[in-house]
Amino acid sequence: MPVAQDQRSRSSKSPATIHGYAQSGDLLGLQKKLQENPSLLNERNAVMAQTPLHVASAYNNPEIIKFLLNWRGTEKVELEARNMYGETPLHMAAKNGCNEAARILLDFGAFVESKANNGMTPLHLAVWYSLRADDILTVKTLLEYNADCSVKDNDGLTPLNHLSQGPGSEKLRELLHWHLEEQRKRRAIEACTETKAKMAELENAISNIVGLHDLKLQLRKWAKGMLLDEKRRALGLKVAARKSPHMAFLGNPGTGKTMVARILGKLLYTVGIIPTDKVTEVQRTDLVGEFVGHTGPKTRRKIKEAEGGILFVDEAYRLIPMQKADDKDYGLEALEEIMSVMDSGKIVVIFAGYSEPMKRVISSNEGFSRRVTKFFFFDDFNSGELAQIVHLKMNNQGEDSLLYGFKLHPSCNMEAIAKLIERETTEKQRKEMNGGIVDPMLVNARENLDLRLDFECTDGDDLVTITMEDLEAGVKSLTQ
Repeated sequence: MPVAQDQRSRSSKSPATIHGYAQSGDLLGLQKKLQENPSLLNERNAVMAQTPLHVASAYNNPEIIKFLLNWRGTEKVELEARNMYGETPLHMAAKNGCNEAARILLDFGAFVESKANNGMTPLHLAVWYSLRADDILTVKTLLEYNADCSVKDNDGLTPLNHLSQGPGSEKLRELLHWHLEEQRKRRAIEACTETKAKMAELENAISNIVGLHDLKLQLRKWAKGMLLDEKRRALGLKVAARKSPHMAFLGNPGTGKTMVARILGKLLYTVGIIPTDKVTEVQRTDLVGEFVGHTGPKTRRKIKEAEGGILFVDEAYRLIPMQKADDKDYGLEALEEIMSVMDSGKIVVIFAGYSEPMKRVISSNEGFSRRVTKFFFFDDFNSGELAQIVHLKMNNQGEDSLLYGFKLHPSCNMEAIAKLIERETTEKQRKEMNGGIVDPMLVNARENLDLRLDFECTDGDDLVTITMEDLEAGVKSLTQ
C-alpha cells in the first residue's frame, strides 16, 4: 500500500533505530547511528527484511537516500538489496509513488528492470500506484530511464495489461502506448544495426571459401533468414524457431569440407541456432570399438562432447564396410548411435566423404535421407582456385603459423601462381590433393627463401618476401 507522507509527523514515535531514522527523515539521527555502528548500513529489519535504503525510498526521504548512497565507509550500500518479497529500493519508491527517490536511485544506477518475486518490475508497481492515486510522475520517470513497457510479470501481464484491473486512466494508457511503440522502433533500429554487423562478419568468413558457389548461396540464405528472424523477434513478432538441418559434404580430400564446417559452426552460433561454435571432428577410429560393447559407449562419448555444436564425421563411408563379412563390423552400430540423437536438436551432424562411397552410408540406414536433408558437392579445385587459396593463406596467417610475418612478392599474382601450378603439377595430383597442395607448397617455398638468402642480407623486406622462384621450388619439392 502507498505510504502516506503525513506519517512523518509521527516520526517522534518511531523507535530510535536506523530504520526509524530512515523512515522519519532524521538525517542527523541516522548519521550518528551509522558513525556509532557502520555495520548497520545494510541492516535488515525484522518485519520485511528491508534495509535502511528500502525504508528511505518508500518514504521518499531524498537526503537520507543520498547520504546512504554516498556512504564512504568500508562497506557500501546495497543498491539492489531485496526484501522478503524480492523488492529492491527502486521497487519501494515505485510502489509508493516516491518520484524523487526513484530518480535519485536511477541516477545512481539502480536496475530499472529488476523483478520482484512475483515478476513485477518497478514500472508494474508504479502503474499500480498511478491507478490508485491518479499520479503518473513516477511512471514518467521510469519511462525516461527506458523502463521496458513490454516486460511481463509471473502472470504474463505487461504494465499496460494491468490497466484493465483498475478504474483506468486514458492519460496513463496513452503514455504507455506511446513509449511501447517508441521502444519497438528503437529495438528495430538496434536489431537492424546488429543484423548488418553480423551479416558483414559472416560475409567476411564466406569470402574465405574458394569456389563452392551453390554452398555459399545456401549459407547466405540461412544467415539472412536466421538474422531476419532475430529482427522479427526483437519487434515482438512471434515466429517459429529454426533448426539447422543435418548435412552431407561430398567431395575429394582437400576440397575444403572441414574448413566450411568450422565456418558453418561460427555462422550457426552467431545467429543463435546452436549455443557454441565448436566443431567436434571424428573419424571411424574415434567412434568404433574393437570388441562387442565398446562401440556404443565410445560413440556416445563423442556425441556428448559435440553437444551444443557440430559433430563432423569425416570419411563417414568407412563406417559401412564395402562388402558383408562373416564377422560383425561395428561401424553400423556407431552410425545408428549418431542417428538416434539427430532428432534431439542437441547437435548438428555433418557427414563428409567421397561422393561414390558415401552412397553406401545413405543406403545403409532407412532414416538417413529423412534426417540428412542437405547435400553439398565439393568440386575439385582448378589451378586458378588453388592460386586464390595461396593468396588467402598468406593474407590470413596466425601468429602460430610458420608463415606468420612473411608475404608474397608483387610478381606472385594469382595469374602467375595459377600458371605455375598448372605447369608443375599433373591433373591427377591436383585431383588427389586439391587444397592440400597449398600448405606444403608454401612451407617448401619459405625453406627455399631461407636457402637462397645470404647471412649478410640486411634488407628487412627481402628477409620476409617469398618470390616466384621460391614458389616454383616449393611446387617442385612437393611433386617430387
